[in-house]
Amino acid sequence: MKHRITPINFLRKNWLLVGILCCIFVAGIYPKLGSKEGPLHTDYSVKYGAVFIIFLVSGLSLKTDSIFRTFQQYKLHLFIQLFTFVFIPLYTQVFIKILSIFGINSWVLKGLITVACMPPPVSSAVILTRAAQGNETAAILNSVLGSFIGIIITPLSLLFNLGSTTIVPLLGTIIQLTTTVLMPLLLGQSIKAFTNFRGHRLPLNTVSQCALLFVIYTTFCDTFLVPETGLSALDVIFTVFSVLILQLTLMGLSFKISRYFKRLYSAQDVIAIVFCSTHKSLTLGIPILRIMFHGYAHLSQISLPLLVYHPTQIILGGLMVSHLKDWVHMQKNKRPPV
Repeated sequence: MKHRITPINFLRKNWLLVGILCCIFVAGIYPKLGSKEGPLHTDYSVKYGAVFIIFLVSGLSLKTDSIFRTFQQYKLHLFIQLFTFVFIPLYTQVFIKILSIFGINSWVLKGLITVACMPPPVSSAVILTRAAQGNETAAILNSVLGSFIGIIITPLSLLFNLGSTTIVPLLGTIIQLTTTVLMPLLLGQSIKAFTNFRGHRLPLNTVSQCALLFVIYTTFCDTFLVPETGLSALDVIFTVFSVLILQLTLMGLSFKISRYFKRLYSAQDVIAIVFCSTHKSLTLGIPILRIMFHGYAHLSQISLPLLVYHPTQIILGGLMVSHLKDWVHMQKNKRPPV
């Protein structure tokens, strides 16, 4: 007998997606509240508040033995990093060749290439992997690893793909990653190791997802306050459509390719691959663009694909979470009894 889908059941199963849509709606009504110049002081409340909470919860939730076990999965890490920094830029070069046939603004196409060269984010991919019951430890490790690798690889990739490069603020990026990612992770693991915290039953997953919703809300507030780009309405529509197609194909390819190697990657590993290998960082991306194209009249046009890519990856991720979670459960049920 099939269960009837009621609005309450739908909300329970897809509350993260509903929360994302509500964040977009509220941000659209009054974006100044959650902007960088707004009263919420998002430069601090997001980086050292919401993101800190997300990784503190991860530190409290992760099993120490799973961390050491994940370190040994070098084939998984290699797949994610190669897909992020090698496959995506090469694939995007082919993708924009096709788009150029339709006469899309050349600066938007350069913006798409720039997005392809960016490192992964350190929050959204992790929390979506956790929500879909994927390999959260691998997601954390590869997000942090990708951010560090991006400090070196991203400028070289931009030089190769665009003929332009920039110096990424090395010390500032390391300090930011240490204070917002590594410190809360270590703090969470220390609390587990030296206190009786493991006996507590707190809704940690809900807490971390609420923190992510705050990050999403502030991201959209900044997006809605972007000044006039100088693009026509048709160019903006083409940009949104292009980014959507690019992300869907990348997520589909990462899923299909990783599933081809069933013996190497479990269902939980595939979830981490889909989110970590295709997501791109807005936090590192925007400063890189501002340094690289400082003084360019077309900076806003080049930045548009990244501004569209970041919220799109969150929306698509929210749409996919419940389906991927069901897929993981189905794969577990298929396993033969030991």
